[in-house]
Amino acid sequence: MAKKILVVDDSALMRRVLCDIINSDTRFQVADKATNGLEAFDLISRNTYDAVVLDVNMPKMNGLDLLRKLRKYRISVRIMMASTDTREGAQTTLDALELGALDFIHKPDNAADCRVDTFRENLLRILSVVVESRPPVYETPEQQEQKTQTNRRMVDILQRNTAKIPGKKLVAIASSTGGPKALQDVIPKLPAGLDAPVLLVQHMPKGFTASLADRLNALSEVTVKEAADGMTLESGTVYIAKGGQHMNVRTSPGGQYTIRLSDEPNREGVKPCANYMYESLMDSGFDNIVCVVMTGMGADGTEGIRNLESKKKVHVIAQDQATSTVYGMPKSVVSAGLADQVVPLDKIAQEIILRVGVKA
Repeated sequence: MAKKILVVDDSALMRRVLCDIINSDTRFQVADKATNGLEAFDLISRNTYDAVVLDVNMPKMNGLDLLRKLRKYRISVRIMMASTDTREGAQTTLDALELGALDFIHKPDNAADCRVDTFRENLLRILSVVVESRPPVYETPEQQEQKTQTNRRMVDILQRNTAKIPGKKLVAIASSTGGPKALQDVIPKLPAGLDAPVLLVQHMPKGFTASLADRLNALSEVTVKEAADGMTLESGTVYIAKGGQHMNVRTSPGGQYTIRLSDEPNREGVKPCANYMYESLMDSGFDNIVCVVMTGMGADGTEGIRNLESKKKVHVIAQDQATSTVYGMPKSVVSAGLADQVVPLDKIAQEIILRVGVKA
């Protein structure tokens, strides 16, 4: 049975173009249309949809305000943003993901440009992931505060009681759909004295990873940066792969480890790709590498970790199904027999701390 989709856009021409693309795929059927957030909220309150394709800029109630209202009333629905605002460097994209949207696509300013094959293919690909994703789970302010207090106590206990672990250590994280929000449950829990650098591949287009780095940096004790070519790896710092480029690690003649951004072809259909990152560590001097595979569609990370494990001591942590927006990447690692641990999202940070230690 075709998945029921609600399309929300104030432009009649854009609504028609989006509906034509969605209805061209037998997996989907546009069940309803709305011209603004108020109409959409009314429809969502009375009907059930497998996904909503949502614009941002609309009269009466915009897309972000609709997301806020759904959150307020704890109405869980799978939402994909499709807006000219969800473009390179746009803060609105991260705001939407934080408020509960699952993924996004940049909609061209001109409706005619939406008819090109690239946009059509991307829209249908992302929509197919969204309809199979776990709907957002909204916590009450009280639940959020309780969680924050528990996290602080946990980090404090670990900082005081985790013994210094010898050797050169590194943490390497891979995430995709659902990752930007899930990472807010991991990176801000890491202490400033974390005794390892952290590499992070989050599947995002060019222009979005700098905003993600800035947002995580503002929330965290560790330093979070968008990776740049030639950066030297330092403990207590998170390096996010730049959208549209692969991130590798190379060893300099002086024994320092630096980042190399490269332009190899897409792999697993993505750029950056975690497989390249993991494989670049095969000849490094790190004694212990903690690989973390989080929510996301596909199998990125599995092949890279398998190859890395043939040369290095690796500990693999996979996010569990119950807390993954999309249980694809972690499931692939588990199915391949590579996972040493399968843990819920809120336990990932503490497992990282236990594995690499904290500087005295």
